[in-house]
Amino acid sequence: MTADPLILGFDTSAAHCAAALLCGGQVLASQAEEMGRGQAERLVPLLEEVLHSAGAGWPDLARIGVGVGPGNFTGIRISVACARGLALSLGIPAIGVSTFDAIHHAHPDALAAVPAPRDHVYLCAPQGRPRHMPLSEVSGVPVYAPPPAALAVAIAAVAAGRSAPFAAPAPMYIKPADAAPSRDVPPVMLP
Repeated sequence: MTADPLILGFDTSAAHCAAALLCGGQVLASQAEEMGRGQAERLVPLLEEVLHSAGAGWPDLARIGVGVGPGNFTGIRISVACARGLALSLGIPAIGVSTFDAIHHAHPDALAAVPAPRDHVYLCAPQGRPRHMPLSEVSGVPVYAPPPAALAVAIAAVAAGRSAPFAAPAPMYIKPADAAPSRDVPPVMLP
């Protein structure tokens, strides 16, 4: 293997499973699959395929970059949990990278806009705070969702450029959860 560190980046924040392997700023391998469900079962095999296609293995990794959102609640948690587990087992850092940071990596001055459910959008200006807004209130702003493979490459590139100390990656939540406790009355338990 080369002297430059290998960085694995991956993301499941939307209806996809994507991964990329970088070395010295060069993409050695990348792969993405569109999928509405099944990311939890597909992620690790996909990561192994990306590593194998570059002639690398788990012990060769120097760090992991993981997409932390915004996006699908369950998908983000799948990636973050996987990254934290891999980092712990391999003894390397896992670095959380937002989709906004990934977009700003390629377009530093852009207003990053990521599609959100129910005709909404997540917006973030460079160095700004993320917002969740109705799409109808955002005129003239193109909503850009990077292709999954490009997103994984950007996540790895951002992770490669981050300096220690590293906090454990955590999901990025911009708005409160829209789930609510059940309104059903629990059954009466007999003594």
